Amino acid sequence: MSRPPVAEETAGVADTGPRPGLWRNRDFNLLWTGQSLSDLGGAMVDLALPLLVLQQTGSPTRAGVVGTAGLVTTLVCRLPAGVLADRFDRRRLMIVCDALRIAVYALLGWAVLTGTARLPVILAVVIAGSAATAVFSTAEHASVRSLVRPDQLASAVARNEARTYGVSLAGPPLGGLLFGLGRFLPFLGNALSFLVSLAAVCWIRRPLQEPRKEVAAPIGASTAEGLRFLLGHPFLRALLAIAAPLNMAFTGMIFAMTLALRRAGVAPVLVGLAGAIFALGGLLGAFAAPALQRRLRLPVLITLLCWATAALMAVSTLLSGSVLAAVPLAAAVFLGPTANATLFGHQAAVTPDHLQGRVVSGVLLAAGSAAALAPVLAGALLAHWSPGPAMLVFPALVVVAAVTATVSKGIRTMSA
Repeated sequence: MSRPPVAEETAGVADTGPRPGLWRNRDFNLLWTGQSLSDLGGAMVDLALPLLVLQQTGSPTRAGVVGTAGLVTTLVCRLPAGVLADRFDRRRLMIVCDALRIAVYALLGWAVLTGTARLPVILAVVIAGSAATAVFSTAEHASVRSLVRPDQLASAVARNEARTYGVSLAGPPLGGLLFGLGRFLPFLGNALSFLVSLAAVCWIRRPLQEPRKEVAAPIGASTAEGLRFLLGHPFLRALLAIAAPLNMAFTGMIFAMTLALRRAGVAPVLVGLAGAIFALGGLLGAFAAPALQRRLRLPVLITLLCWATAALMAVSTLLSGSVLAAVPLAAAVFLGPTANATLFGHQAAVTPDHLQGRVVSGVLLAAGSAAALAPVLAGALLAHWSPGPAMLVFPALVVVAAVTATVSKGIRTMSA
């Protein structure tokens, strides 16, 4: 499959002179660093919010409602976020989102400090912050293509994967520490992280999208245009069919593994260690992704990763109830960043710039919806069966993705 032509401005380099590596790309590094810090702030708050609600109300149900409200808001805002990212200037859109997030989390921090952080205030902050994050993250995904060369897209996605797993390792412990020192500190820290993100976006020199030559269509027609392109492109259809079961399988396996360990009487500290092993596997996998991509053709790489992930997850189910089950699952998580970097890097390459936001939002909506259903599915399975048989559903989902990768014309014709 041939890639569409990319303008020099989009590629981010001139045709002459040296070709700098990704680590020397000033604008991409600004965006990456700003998002690393804001993601760290978000991970701190993800831990602090349920602790705050539980401490104030004593109700695990209300703590769960807050988490669900944020998740549902993100999913509902995905498709509109894609339209906004393609319709408006992406830099200004991200600045507005950061300004909103600074305001609401600073407000929450002040409310916690003064003892006025009631549940309605917390819910309003979570909903507003989640909506802004959905728009920001979609615009950020769509902007990467404008900041790096086409041959660096997969490496740029791998860098973002490393950021995600690094934050999942560092964020919760830091959030717990700050919450122990002062309940308002994680929320104030989150607001400050968004301030850094805003400054980083302002300092980026290059435009984050190609010039728009046509008048934007109405919102409904614009959304439909993006979905038609997504569903009409052979590779992008395959991406949907692979990303959704993979995300559901990884989320479900990790959640089910945690429940199975607790049911088996494993100490909470060891359950936490298993979680750290998962995150470490993903972080190491993100660093290894560029080397794996260089050694294998893209169709072979995706097919091999999917089948290997299914096998490793199946082995993990045989060890359910033991901390040793974290080892093959961590090996499967190790392969995840390479798959994501390859698939989403190719997505950025084959999607025209004016459709990037809508295509990205469609893929993220499908993958996020599947992942959101995974804990419910895992809980229902474990309620009726022992952990081993119950968890086999998740490697079976990966087999669906592997079969798609094997037989799909969209995957077989991927170009290196």
